[in-house]
Amino acid sequence: MCKNPAMHQVVVLAIDEVIGYDMQIPPQIFNTARLSGERLYNVRLCGIDDKPVRVATGYTAVLDHGPDVLAEADTVIIPGTKARGPRYEGTLPGAIADALALIPGSARIMSICTGAFVLGAAGLLDERPATTHWAHSRQFRELYPRVKLDEDVLFVDDGDVLTSAGLAAGVDLCLHVVRKDHGAEVANAAARYCVVPPWREGGQSQFIERPFVETWAGSTAPTRAWALQHLAEPLDVAALACHASMSTRTFARRFREETGLPPHAWLTKQRVAHARRLLESTELSVEQVAVQSGLGSAASLRQHLGAAIGVTPLAYRRTFAAQRGKV
Repeated sequence: MCKNPAMHQVVVLAIDEVIGYDMQIPPQIFNTARLSGERLYNVRLCGIDDKPVRVATGYTAVLDHGPDVLAEADTVIIPGTKARGPRYEGTLPGAIADALALIPGSARIMSICTGAFVLGAAGLLDERPATTHWAHSRQFRELYPRVKLDEDVLFVDDGDVLTSAGLAAGVDLCLHVVRKDHGAEVANAAARYCVVPPWREGGQSQFIERPFVETWAGSTAPTRAWALQHLAEPLDVAALACHASMSTRTFARRFREETGLPPHAWLTKQRVAHARRLLESTELSVEQVAVQSGLGSAASLRQHLGAAIGVTPLAYRRTFAAQRGKV
């Protein structure tokens, strides 16, 4: 497909021994994101040279582009890799460094899983918060001690540099970026098409060795689904536990086991997410949005939205209105 300069240009840089699952996430998510039927991103895959790229699971991929397309990127994504220098020695081979040098200074840079090792080796994460797959966190810290690593989260958005945990967390990061760029409706539609969860907060736990919870044996999932339909109501732990036919203590314990969050924190996150959707897609006043999302008042909405994403409700609405040409 020919490049469309009007689209946001995404380039996926695959480095030998690339993790194939990671490499396929960005094209799938970003190519699915559409507004009024029009694609919003042009995604291209490239290597550090023009040669085929070895995939860690036993095959070789022939990519359509060489590293020259990095110079045209608005966003560059580095999937997980087993490349020896970054992964095991803390070094950045010259060919990788040369490819990274082609990236414009204005570009957003993202990594999925062990792609963070490449960013670490390049010094792009020094003194910055980041994450990677929890199973490789000890090795990452030994190689890159200047990085503020948090292996307990799904992804970290540090503005122009974003990192995600292992494998499926790359889906969460890409959807987060679509949501950040174009709003919840576009991101949710892309998630729905890809049949993946539409929203998992970056600060959510990676669920390290958490036991499997049998959803048919006392799961809180039905109550969570019910709560999402009743966010405007004065829900609390007692009300949720009553719906689930559990004691509040048992409910709170099982809820945290399944979601990684206490019920009150989970409710607040869902209410903020609903408020964001209303601000993006309706003309409701800030006070009405606060009431319909269950946050109560405009002051409460301002407080929670500011804590979550650092902006006021009106500034948030203006941002997405501007992106749609409404201001």
